[in-house]
Amino acid sequence: MKIKHYDIRVYGKVQGVFFRASARHRALLLDICGFTKNEQDGCVYIEAEGSEENTAIFIDWCKQGPERAEVTKVEVKEGLLRNYKDFEVKRGIY
Repeated sequence: MKIKHYDIRVYGKVQGVFFRASARHRALLLDICGFTKNEQDGCVYIEAEGSEENTAIFIDWCKQGPERAEVTKVEVKEGLLRNYKDFEVKRGIY
């Protein structure tokens, strides 16, 4: 099984709608490791590592997000593996 790393930026109404907590829940269901955090520009940033199939499912989920989110754009870039061991929600705005 090939493990992939993706840097994901999700834009729209994505802060204050439980996007990060929902992303963590979805990531854990899909056996994805990494983290999520709020950015100063209003987007949510995610680094996700997992199987090619599961990360594709996760990225598709990011295009919708949780119920109260209004996603307008998702940017995805493949990156170098960092071998995360869990999926963390980072608090605050970076």
